[in-house]
This record gives sequence, structure tokens and C-alpha cells, in this order.
Amino acid sequence: MSGQHDVVVIGGGQAGLAAGYHLRRLGLDFVVLDAQAAPGGAWPHTWDSLRLFSPAAYSSLPGRIMPPQPGETYPDAAHVVDYLTDYEQRYDLPVVRPVRVEAVHRDGGFLRVESAAGTWRARAVISATGTWWRPFLPAVPGRAGFRGVQLHTVGYRRPADFAGRKVVVVGGGNSGAQIAADLAHGTDLTWVTRRPPRYLADDIDGRALFDAATARRRALDEGRSDTGGVASLGDIVAVPPVREARDAGLLKAQPMFARLTPTGVEWADGTRADADAVIWCTGFRPALSHLAPLGLRGPRGRIPTAGTRALREPRLHLLGYGDWTGPASATLIGVGRPARDAARSVGELLGTR
Repeated sequence: MSGQHDVVVIGGGQAGLAAGYHLRRLGLDFVVLDAQAAPGGAWPHTWDSLRLFSPAAYSSLPGRIMPPQPGETYPDAAHVVDYLTDYEQRYDLPVVRPVRVEAVHRDGGFLRVESAAGTWRARAVISATGTWWRPFLPAVPGRAGFRGVQLHTVGYRRPADFAGRKVVVVGGGNSGAQIAADLAHGTDLTWVTRRPPRYLADDIDGRALFDAATARRRALDEGRSDTGGVASLGDIVAVPPVREARDAGLLKAQPMFARLTPTGVEWADGTRADADAVIWCTGFRPALSHLAPLGLRGPRGRIPTAGTRALREPRLHLLGYGDWTGPASATLIGVGRPARDAARSVGELLGTR
């Protein structure tokens, strides 16, 4: 496979589809290259009990409101996959899969997008590969010598896999809280966080988080004081399973341990706890290795951007990697606006609007 287009979008998850929607509206010639074998981005690979932070209507991509899931206020991952599949088909987005992009090179007036499945040339590229495919594991002493099971959020599926076992869950964010709540009833659970868990008020959901992130970005852009954004509200959205486990006294976080031992974990004061498994809910990093040939990385491994546009390569836009590429752009509700801005910027670059 190969071809030449105005725009190549790398990644067919929620960010790539939102970009495709706006590129379609502008009448640009584009293709979306997706590494996955089926629609849905990362959503088919999440744990079984995962719930969105917001009701369906507030978890929608541009142009198409997510329908409610019968009997559920907060939709599950399977419902999101169905929605993304329908979205892709509804707008007839030109997704080619499976195509895992390996490298992007400058090629005269084009950017050359290379994969094992073929090569594409484009006048502009929108990278929307997200973070799920690059899990982060902290360098904790003793990790290599632990004899039990270790896995990251990406590898967790269901509590039945750990029934009756001693499990340590590491992480005080939403993933850590949801997985700890998932395991609280059927395992001997130890939940470990670097600081005491900070729950958002029970009536706050993803829409409020999006508004907070947007207000922070607006304040920074206008030179006003940092509002703190989402971090000022808390770290954990109290979705019903988390709320129920918390209120039942099953989510009692311990401080972060100092090291792993062959049979468990040990705190700085010498206290130990046995563990059959450690689940690291310790976050992700942007999946940007395909852009390495462009030589654009700056501090903390990020590519410096103005909005979504790479400062040192104006033909490249980055979409959906977090607030640094648009307020709440790693969320369903938040990605629409930066996707629109990226498409418009590409249109202006190509002289089509």
C-alpha cells in the first residue's frame, strides 16, 4: 500500500477520527493510518469494568452525540468502541488498517510516512497515536527481583484473575482508584499512593474537568495567573464503583513503599507486606517514536508546540497527547476543539481556506 495525499493522520482512535471529521468538512484529501486491526483505538484493550467519567452526552466527538448506554449513567468501554465504530462509518472516514507507522521523514516538500505495509507522502501530517501504547513503569528498587506477577494498567482485565490473592495496586489517579475498587471485594488488597487520595466532589464529572482544563489554558494564553486546572479539583473522579468501595471503607491508601522484595513490598521503616501481584497504575508517556527522524524532541521528551503545531516543523500537528496539545485533548469531549484547530491550520498551510 502507498499513496500521496494532502494529509496523513497517524492513529485511528478518538483523536484521529476527530481530525478526520474536520478534514472531511474542509474538503481535504487525507487518509487515516491505524495500527489496530479493528476500530476503537485503545478502548478495546482496557479492563472490563472501566467506566467513562461522564454521561454519554458529555463524552462525544464533534458532529455526533454519543447515545446513552441502556441502564448505565457512565458508559463502559464496549459502548465507546461501538460509538467509535459507528462514527468512523457514519462519516465515511478513509481509515486504512492495520498499518503501524514506523517513521516519518522529511522528503522535499512532503513528509514521508513509512510502515511495513507501505509508504505514504503527505503535505502535512497529524500524529494522533496517543499514550496507551507507551506505559510508564517507575524505577523502584527491587522491581527486577520480585518473584510475583507484575503488570501495568494496560495488562489488567478483571478481578477474577486475582481472586483470593494478595495484590498491591500502585497509583493514586483514576486508573489506580478504579482498579483498586475492582479488586477490593475479592482479593487481599493493598492500595499504595504517593500522596493521600484526592477525590473530586461526587457531583463532578468529565464535563467539569474539561471546563477546568479549558479555563486554565485560556488563563495561561492570556497571561493571567495559573488556575491550576483539573489538578486544583482533585485526582480521582468518584464514579459509582469507586464511590461505593470508598464509602464501604475498602479503599484505604497506604503511602508509597521504598522497595520491592522477592515476596512483596517494604516501606522505609522496615514494614513489609507480602504480595502475589503488583499492578502499576503509574501512567503513560506520549507514543512518539515514529517522529524521531524529524529531530523535534525537546524537554521531557515532548515536541514543543504552538497549540497542536510543532514549532520546528509546521507541517506536523500533534493531537490528543494531553493538555500540552490542547486542553483535555486526551479525552473524548476535549479532543474536538484542538482537532478542529489542527485541521484549520493544515488547511491554511495548504492554501485551501
